[in-house]
Amino acid sequence: MTEVLPPLRVLLVEDSATDAKLVLQALRGLGRPIEHERVDDAGSMRALLEERPWDVVLSDWSMPKFSGLEALALVKVLKVDLPFILVSGTVGEDTAVLAMRSGAHDYVLKDRLERLPAAVARELASHEERVATRLRDAEHRRLERRYRRILETTHEGVFVTDTERRIVFANARLEEMLGYAAGELNGRSQAVLILDVDRAVASESFGHRSRGIAENGEFRLRRKDGTELWVQRSSSPLLDDDGRFAGMFAMVTDLTERKRAEESLRRTEEQLRQSQKMDAVGRLAGGIAHDFNNVLSVILGFGEMMLSELKPGEPMCDDLHEINRAAMRAADLTRQLLMFSRQQVLEPKVLDLNEVLAGMDRMLQRILGADVELVSVLTRPLGRVRADPSSMEQVVMNLVVNARDAMPTGGQLTMETASFEVDQAFAAAHLGMKPGSHVMLAVTDTGTGMDAATVGKIFEPFFTTKGVGKGTGLGLSTVFGIVQQSGGTIWVYSEPGKGTTFKVYLPCVEACGEMPTPSIAPSTLRGSETILLVEDDDQVRLVAKGILTKSGYRVIEACNAGEALLFSERHEGVVHLLLTDVVMPHMSGPELARRLARERPEMKVLCMSGYTDDSIVRHGVLEAKIAYLQKPITPATLTRRVREVLEATPNDWPHEAS
Repeated sequence: MTEVLPPLRVLLVEDSATDAKLVLQALRGLGRPIEHERVDDAGSMRALLEERPWDVVLSDWSMPKFSGLEALALVKVLKVDLPFILVSGTVGEDTAVLAMRSGAHDYVLKDRLERLPAAVARELASHEERVATRLRDAEHRRLERRYRRILETTHEGVFVTDTERRIVFANARLEEMLGYAAGELNGRSQAVLILDVDRAVASESFGHRSRGIAENGEFRLRRKDGTELWVQRSSSPLLDDDGRFAGMFAMVTDLTERKRAEESLRRTEEQLRQSQKMDAVGRLAGGIAHDFNNVLSVILGFGEMMLSELKPGEPMCDDLHEINRAAMRAADLTRQLLMFSRQQVLEPKVLDLNEVLAGMDRMLQRILGADVELVSVLTRPLGRVRADPSSMEQVVMNLVVNARDAMPTGGQLTMETASFEVDQAFAAAHLGMKPGSHVMLAVTDTGTGMDAATVGKIFEPFFTTKGVGKGTGLGLSTVFGIVQQSGGTIWVYSEPGKGTTFKVYLPCVEACGEMPTPSIAPSTLRGSETILLVEDDDQVRLVAKGILTKSGYRVIEACNAGEALLFSERHEGVVHLLLTDVVMPHMSGPELARRLARERPEMKVLCMSGYTDDSIVRHGVLEAKIAYLQKPITPATLTRRVREVLEATPNDWPHEAS
């Protein structure tokens, strides 16, 4: 089946009708239907060009009212892209050159019209190619604008490098991320943007790209101002027409906020694990201290009673003294364990930490020695805190001693106080802290510092970095316990070779400073009063009874609260003092005191315990201001405390809990 070709639309610019017929007859050689219009002036030509599309313009050169040169000019003015072929009877060389320079695509002499079909076919093909090229170029420009718009508006940074890894294109987002002005990244090697610690990994990925392998990776880039930027980079190789590596295309995502969130979560989880571990160790330490204090009460009680019955110089005196000294050292260790486990009874006062440090200044100078410079940076005025004065001195002392030991060749120790407002974000990042006004005490040394593994263990009991025999490993665990029991938190910041900073945060209180109440020594350590002794540990009860009986007291002993209630009911005389353990089966010491106070309102109460159980002692003893004695007991501590309570006025030791 023969293909029907579309008609050829010809605009003839010709004043001779005869010549026009000859031209049209020659065009039949193209084998296509011909549609034509003939004009011989500018107005008619303009009207037809604007009215409908044409495939070709065939124009005479010289006409009475018009010319080929004017026809060319009109086509240019109207911006019509058409094959324009000059058909003239006589065209000299100069005329032909002028016509071609003015925009004509070819020229054919009228006496050689047999050339016209080929010339028209050639120019039509050329025109189609020009149109196709123009459309491709327009599409390329459209796509380029589209992709550039995407690249410039995307949230991702984008860059392209050449084979030498030099940046040849970077979008505005990447320039913004890295802090560069427009165009500043062009020509730079991307390697200079990568932090040294990530350079090796990045170099390996470059090798992958040169082998045509796409890759994703996380790196840290260096901003123009030197700060770090975590990014995820997705890159693909660019290949030339021969399949050779020609560079790379990469997209960069800013991971800084995500990394911060991950780091914050990691720190919170680590803090939670550390807190749980410390709580578990604290409970273990408290239980050990409780049992040890009962055992030490027996050793110290019987040891000192035996010493009191020996004459000076007898052979056993020295042995008993050594036993007692060892037991006292053990008692000191259990006391520190109780501080760590937050089960030590404290006597908090409203304090100004600046005054605490001022009172310790001379002593701290002596501890540090001449090769360590002590610098004080104290904020005045400073908020008040509620804490036990002697315990806070112990905190400062332990931190200073550790700082001194970390600077064996000397250095600088800085003591700093400051008011610190804990906001929600800071509290969230520091487990155990609550928003509000705090006082910060910081102790900073220029010593050897610690690695992360050591920092994670320094508050654990018996962990020490010192040599054998040079420390118990309880100093910092004691600090930890005191700070936490005082309602505060402690944090340490350290790096090997860069020193260490301990920061203690204590909540502020709205109160004036308190002066410690001086204790009044009892007039005697002996007495004749009746004491109801309640203790579930048989050995401790035995040694306590022995101490009291030897000091002249009449003792009614009971092994539990039930026996104590029964013996009190049977006893017809006065019971001057209830001496009871705090933690006992079925009924605690404070509860027993409240039960007995209904029948014996004149009876005074002294509680004793090997550790501080928060639910019983803190809320049952301290809040009721019942007199308290910390185990281990010795003849001296027990008799002194008994006399203090017995000689106190009735208002000093109320029986009823508030």
